Amino acid sequence: MKTYITRLSLIAVMLLLLSSCDLERLEAETATASGGGTLTEFTAYTIDSTDPDGSNVNGRIVFWETSLDQTLVQISLYNTIPGLLHPALVLEGAAGLDGSIMLTLDEVSGDTGELSESKFFLISDTGFYDTITTMDSHISIYLSPSDDTIVATGDLGINAEPVDSN
Repeated sequence: MKTYITRLSLIAVMLLLLSSCDLERLEAETATASGGGTLTEFTAYTIDSTDPDGSNVNGRIVFWETSLDQTLVQISLYNTIPGLLHPALVLEGAAGLDGSIMLTLDEVSGDTGELSESKFFLISDTGFYDTITTMDSHISIYLSPSDDTIVATGDLGINAEPVDSN
């Protein structure tokens, strides 16, 4: 019994020593990784409400140029419908016309008003950003994947002046 108590005491002391070791607390690395950078080149357009039921879904679409000449698309909408995913499509022609689909973006989450998969949709075509202001296109935001009611739309490219750019 005495051996048993001695062993337990020894184990307790070892556990106490191991748990009291100081671990070096690392600080967050806030510098940009080599080859990275910040997004500074962008073109933004307004998305206006078209919903006949008055949900007033509206916002902006912003095209960002990356340092790799790719394009990131960001959508920010207000008054989206919680629990729904709103499909977002870039279509040929001005808003109000039935144009062909040029680009299918990720769906917009009704809970956040942002793209549901990621904050940005990536367009890897390195020449896309340079054509944004000359495209004959518009964006349409639909009520849901099963309901093609357009709740918001906005002209892009030659059909509208950007609301902001850099």
